[in-house]
Amino acid sequence: MVMDPFGDDTPVYVISVAAQLSGLHPQTLRTYDRMGLVSPGRTAGRGRRYSMRDIVMLREIQRLSQEEGINLSGIKHILELQRDNVRLRDELGKAHAALEDLANELESTRAVAARLAQQRRHGEPGGTPGADLVPIRHTSVVVWHERNSD
Repeated sequence: MVMDPFGDDTPVYVISVAAQLSGLHPQTLRTYDRMGLVSPGRTAGRGRRYSMRDIVMLREIQRLSQEEGINLSGIKHILELQRDNVRLRDELGKAHAALEDLANELESTRAVAARLAQQRRHGEPGGTPGADLVPIRHTSVVVWHERNSD
């Protein structure tokens, strides 16, 4: 995955700038980092670097704390639930895509089976009398082999 060098997730702001942009004291940012509420990027020397997404998160933490009266433990729980929700939505989207792929594969397999059955009924090439068609799954392709019923 290529990261946009100027995107919302790019850690560029030192703690003093992040504090100013978020309206919080630098020590508050350090506390939030220790608690795992907002985890900024780090430089090679271990200095904190905040992204715009981090600053938006800091503002949201402040809002939840000041306007909603939620304590930091509650805010941490809310943020974890939001992250879980995003992760689960991604997983659900992948599951839906996989299900759609399988449904398309099943439809294709049914069409091939119907065509082969029709060929057998009409004695067309590929329809050996007395042979059963046996599907064998090979990766995402279904291969049909004829099996003699001797």
